[in-house]
Amino acid sequence: MATLGELFVEGVRRLAQAENRNARLDAQVLLEHATGMERSVCYAYPEREVTAEQEQHFLALLERRLQGEPVAYLVGHKEFYGLDFLIDKRVLIPRPETELLVEAALEVIRRKLSAGQVPIIADVGTGSGIIPVTLAVEEPRLPYLYASDISADALEVARLNCQRHRVAQRIRLLHGDLLASLPERVDVLTANLPYIGNNEIDMLTADVFDYEPHLALFSGPHGLDLLHRLLIAAQQLAILKEKAVVLLEIGYQQRAALEQFLHEVWPQATVTFTKDYAGWDRLLLLQT
Repeated sequence: MATLGELFVEGVRRLAQAENRNARLDAQVLLEHATGMERSVCYAYPEREVTAEQEQHFLALLERRLQGEPVAYLVGHKEFYGLDFLIDKRVLIPRPETELLVEAALEVIRRKLSAGQVPIIADVGTGSGIIPVTLAVEEPRLPYLYASDISADALEVARLNCQRHRVAQRIRLLHGDLLASLPERVDVLTANLPYIGNNEIDMLTADVFDYEPHLALFSGPHGLDLLHRLLIAAQQLAILKEKAVVLLEIGYQQRAALEQFLHEVWPQATVTFTKDYAGWDRLLLLQT
């Protein structure tokens, strides 16, 4: 019988040999998942024996990780903003950068609530639902939010996450392209749409390109197609209320192009940008 410590050491060794920069963390997460034991137990009792089934499960997960499959898909969940979300190959894996969008949205929402307004919120291209679910959990004063996606598969994952965090009664899931399914005008529009250009494919790591849904990654030659369509539609459909705010996650190299685009098509809007943890422009805030 193998022990927890032996499996952990073997996992770290094999992942490190494959030049995995997160060898220790990946091995730990896979070991926890395969054995059903919490991290504190794995650390405190490395001599504890595992069953043959647990060992085989761990080794199978380890082999899949060595082939490049992301840990989040292997274990079926991912933490975001302190919450645990169900994740599978139907949706993009949450990134820490998107927490910046959530923080900015909460600031806007709470400012409106403090002014006596109950804002109407919509998240477009919601994927696994991390943005609206987190907003609903963090701000219980919101009676409801909209979350739309063109992918029915993604909406099913979002539905599961709404149920997981007990906000299913407050999040109205809509199937449709961008703003097409929204039934009313909104005060706050959030979106983490695909923004990788086809010209950037060579820059992606294999675990992203080979496993994550391309529908959630790519948006035309320069990654701007969907962002342009959303911004044009928001203006033409008059979907935004007076003094509404649009919050968009963007690609690291897209600020200049978006500034020029908005200057031409939406000159009256006020646009600001926020940098991510790496110092890249990552969040676009548009005030009508």
